Amino acid sequence: MTVAAGVILASLGAGLSRAAQGQDNPPELNPFGPSTKAGARDDAVPGYVELSDGTIRPGRIYLTRDARLKIFDAKTERQREVPLKAIHRLDGAVLREWLEPEWRFKENANDEKVYTGRSYPSREYVHAITLRDGRTLRGPLSALMYVAPETGGEPEKLLLHKRDKGPAGTTLKSLVYVRTIRLGEDALSEGKQKAQTHKSKGPRK
Repeated sequence: MTVAAGVILASLGAGLSRAAQGQDNPPELNPFGPSTKAGARDDAVPGYVELSDGTIRPGRIYLTRDARLKIFDAKTERQREVPLKAIHRLDGAVLREWLEPEWRFKENANDEKVYTGRSYPSREYVHAITLRDGRTLRGPLSALMYVAPETGGEPEKLLLHKRDKGPAGTTLKSLVYVRTIRLGEDALSEGKQKAQTHKSKGPRK
C-alpha cells in the first residue's frame, strides 16, 4: 500500500467514525422549539386565549415539548394528563379571592410582625377542560403555555395558576388571569375577529 492510499483510507475511516457517532448521539431537542416551519412549532394548535381584562391573543398555542396538561379531576378524584390536541376549550374561574394584609418583621425584633398598611391581591382558581369528545374535566391545574402570534414575532408566555398573588398595593382587578382558551381553526378565526373588535374599543376600564 502506498503512502497516499493509506492517507485516503485513514480519512475515509475517520469520516465514517464521525458519521456513526452522529447516529448514536443525535442533536439535543430544545423543549421550547425549534419548529419545523419558521415561526411555528410543529406541535402547536391554532386558537386564541382570552384574559380577564378582555385582551385576546390569537395564534398558535403550545406547551413545553412533549408536555401535557395535568389536572386533578374532582369528579373521579384522580390526576389526569391531557394532550393539548385533545382539548376543545379550557375555562378558568375564580374559586375565591381576597386582599391579604402585608406584614413585616419589626426592627430589632426577630419574632414580632407589624402591619405595613398595605395589602396584596390573592386568588384561587378552578379550571374546566372540555375535550373534543364532549367530556369535561374540572379541578385545579397549573401550567406554562405559549402563544405564537400569526403575524410572527416572539411567543407570549402565559401561566395557568392554582393560586396567584399580586404585588402589595395593587388591586384584585389588576391581577389578570387566563379566562378562556379555545382551540381549533374555527377558534383561531373567532379570536382574530375578537382581537380586532377589542382593539377598536380599547381595553376595559
